[in-house]
Amino acid sequence: MLPMRVWPGDVDMFMELNNGRHMTLMDLGRFDLAARSGFLKVTRERDWGFAAAGASIRFRYRIKFMERFNLRTRLIGLDSRWFYFEQRTEVKGKICSSALVRGAVVSRNGAVPIEESLSAIGRRGLELPLPDWVKRWAEADSLRPWPED
Repeated sequence: MLPMRVWPGDVDMFMELNNGRHMTLMDLGRFDLAARSGFLKVTRERDWGFAAAGASIRFRYRIKFMERFNLRTRLIGLDSRWFYFEQRTEVKGKICSSALVRGAVVSRNGAVPIEESLSAIGRRGLELPLPDWVKRWAEADSLRPWPED
């Protein structure tokens, strides 16, 4: 859990946490999780980085200017290519937004295989099957065409 507050640079014209800012702050939540798990240290040692490859977010309640809130981030599954994170903002235990984010560890040569990433932090063989709703989201997202160049 990462405690936060809505500051002047975070708000929209309605004096609430901007929708885009939710996603920016969720980046910090994934970095916090990486630091707490030892992943951040390993990525720095190996000149690796993190990349978000897709996201879906839903909003339920507004978070107002100067309001304190918590950001919770957890790894909810992985497949042969991606890590999947569930992230949410909460005010006094009430969930205000919830996001599903797909990401990878990357090197200069592209995505680092999941097993290599896990092995680097001593978690070789970790199995965390995707919940059905995440599988369906990933399948639906793969059907979306890229815009024409």
